[in-house]
Amino acid sequence: MAKKQNNNVYDLRAAKDLYFEYLERGKEKKEIDLPPDTVKIDDLNKKEMLDRLYRLVDRVLEKIYTTGRPSIELPSRSGTNIIWDEENDLLLLGKQIMEKHFHSLTSVADITRLMRVLEVVYELLNEDIHATKREVFYTDVNLFQEQKNSDKSIEDAATMLYTTRNSTHIVAAPKGTCVGRLRIRDRNDIIDLEGLGSGGWTISPMLDNIEIIESDAEFILVIEKDAAMMRLAEARFWRKYPCILLTAQGVGNVAVRMFLKRLSKELNLPVFSLVDSDPYGHYIHSVYLRGSKRLSYESPFLATPNIKLLGVLTRDLDKYKIPQEVRIKMNKQDEKRTKDLLNEDFLKKNKAWEADLKLALKLKIKAEIQAFASHGFKFLTDKYLPEKLTTGDWI
Repeated sequence: MAKKQNNNVYDLRAAKDLYFEYLERGKEKKEIDLPPDTVKIDDLNKKEMLDRLYRLVDRVLEKIYTTGRPSIELPSRSGTNIIWDEENDLLLLGKQIMEKHFHSLTSVADITRLMRVLEVVYELLNEDIHATKREVFYTDVNLFQEQKNSDKSIEDAATMLYTTRNSTHIVAAPKGTCVGRLRIRDRNDIIDLEGLGSGGWTISPMLDNIEIIESDAEFILVIEKDAAMMRLAEARFWRKYPCILLTAQGVGNVAVRMFLKRLSKELNLPVFSLVDSDPYGHYIHSVYLRGSKRLSYESPFLATPNIKLLGVLTRDLDKYKIPQEVRIKMNKQDEKRTKDLLNEDFLKKNKAWEADLKLALKLKIKAEIQAFASHGFKFLTDKYLPEKLTTGDWI
């Protein structure tokens, strides 16, 4: 895949140079070497998945024949088995193994659900089709009873097979949107994301069908809010500032985060996030940055360790004279979330990020991206973002 060259000269070039100069100082590595005490997960094709599935079933059957006591082993996904890899700045799954036995009615139901999910995976791989998590639930409502049970079994199946959930062909419903200077191929269809209007392209959860063809973008901007995405899309922000815009309307699901990871890796572009100035916005940034605890086993395929927090920073509120009446007072839950973030080891290592959260906690205030509309609807696109990008004012 070759990146299309852009011959335009513009102010963002200096910011891009500054971004990569920062990464050169050891903040980003081209290849990830996982610590020996963490689980290695593989992104597998259909044939590799079927081979691994056959071997797994053979082991279960052998145990039944030899011991008469069927059981399965899989990596524990409990909080005590989640490790922060400081060198790669990722949340990863440790090597603690849990064994599930057919001991009680509860355990029998748990394992039966897991076996049903493996059966679904086998069917999807053989047919070379995909199914949503909701569809998996409806394959056996009486067995799963609630979707949270089938969702848990799906994650257990992926960890037991030491693979990504995307490799199982079980996907989440489409959620994110992408627009801007990018061309992709979806099987036989070529899609130019710059020509899709304000709506953009709905990020396909079937990423094994997606090929990134070319881009002349200079950076990627991940946006928390759909309203902010609409503002930038309507302004055709990517025309004046060549970029790719992406939103998940909150926390990115697996498809959004995996697609962002691929864009960053294949196009070798700077990546920035624009989130609300509140603890939830900072949490969203952290999930894109180093992964989530729930899906820590997939962090190497989902996290984008080179993403920078562009805004909205607490210090921006005074710098850009955001009126007091559009700032929001923190409630007790906001304060607790902020303190919880400040207690995370990965955040303590980032002094600039820690300082901004401490300032928010001290002032007990938060603000949404839309607060910039108090200066006019075009302030975000014409003043705030261009100035932040060209001055390198990010964390």
